[in-house]
Amino acid sequence: MVHEAGPTIGRRSILGAAIPAAALLFAGGVVRARPARARSGGADPSVPGRLRLPAPTGPHPVGTTTLYLVDRSRTDPWEPIAVREVMVTVYYPARGVAGRTLAPQLPAAAAREFAEAGPLSHPQLPSTGVDWAATRTHSHVDAPAQTTRRPVLLYSPGGGDPRGMGTALAEELAGRGYVVVAMDHPGDAAVVEFPVDLTGRDRVRWTVFRFDPRNDPTIADTMIDTRIADTKFVLDQVTVLAAGGNPDPTGRPLPADLHRVLDPRRVGVYGHSAGGTTAAETMAEDHRISAAINMEGYLDHPPRVPGRVGELYPIARDGADRPLLLIDTDGFPEHAVLERSWSALIAHSRHRVSRLRMRSAAHAVFTDYAAIAPRLVASGLMRPADRDTLIGAIAPTRSIPTVRRYVHGFFARHLPTH
Repeated sequence: MVHEAGPTIGRRSILGAAIPAAALLFAGGVVRARPARARSGGADPSVPGRLRLPAPTGPHPVGTTTLYLVDRSRTDPWEPIAVREVMVTVYYPARGVAGRTLAPQLPAAAAREFAEAGPLSHPQLPSTGVDWAATRTHSHVDAPAQTTRRPVLLYSPGGGDPRGMGTALAEELAGRGYVVVAMDHPGDAAVVEFPVDLTGRDRVRWTVFRFDPRNDPTIADTMIDTRIADTKFVLDQVTVLAAGGNPDPTGRPLPADLHRVLDPRRVGVYGHSAGGTTAAETMAEDHRISAAINMEGYLDHPPRVPGRVGELYPIARDGADRPLLLIDTDGFPEHAVLERSWSALIAHSRHRVSRLRMRSAAHAVFTDYAAIAPRLVASGLMRPADRDTLIGAIAPTRSIPTVRRYVHGFFARHLPTH
């Protein structure tokens, strides 16, 4: 059982009581303390900003629920926490949605802090002017699930991104008959909100990263290893759910028939950036996964010595033996590094690896920023040059349907819903 604590240890107290091994790991780029400046806590009321997400186009209404999961076999790699916590959002085909409220894109407290935490990962984002808490999804909270078994797709976000920034694609897949389990990787994601207090962290936990983790091989390896372990753990909990159990230690009621809609025998995984690395490598290590999509994630470790090349992950060194899709953009600045590991994967694979490219696009085009950034530009809260850096010049009327078509088309071919 997870024990609730009284007041949590403040971040500055933790700095004074750092574990020696952790102190070595975090030296130079991972920060436990939040920035010293006061947090604005949300949008500037003088410049109200409301954002909308694109609606799913599938035939099924979408239900959603949030689960708090605790892995007692692991400690947290980034903070002095005795267990590893993972927050997930489940999107699923609903049986009925009458009277159900629409879920927010980000939980309320996390949304209030995202205005300051988000730009740590994406400097292009405005720190004021956006009411992140006001963005509603198209998913209905705790709606009863359909009773037909559906394939399960796990989603791992990019480094620094909260799981909520993959909402639009998750809803599209759920509306087309999949169950999507979107994961946060705490300590990595910009903000993660928890339902309980726990010694060693705040109720809303910020990212510890203050630069690209690939600039430090030890940090980068810890990040990906932790994400892979998170993904396997979440898949274990999906199996518990499908058997009628409730793995959430808070005991909150689950949506009616949620266990009936999950098919743990048909599982795929997709991810963006570090999440793409996670998706591909988790499939290599876990044979419960039948297909994977890597959206612009490296498949090699950072080099240990500057100027050298890094060691390939096993998925690239040995190749894929199950369906794998690689998607990149023409605006990614590190194509040469990406190409080395992707080419090795394709050359070594026993199963055909598919590859697609998005034109006039940049790295974050696979996320909800594809819809959000153009709206921020239109409202004067983001410069066009920053939009181009974040998602490219591609219009959302092209980018969003393209990503949906690529991802859904791949899973419909390899993990059909019927």
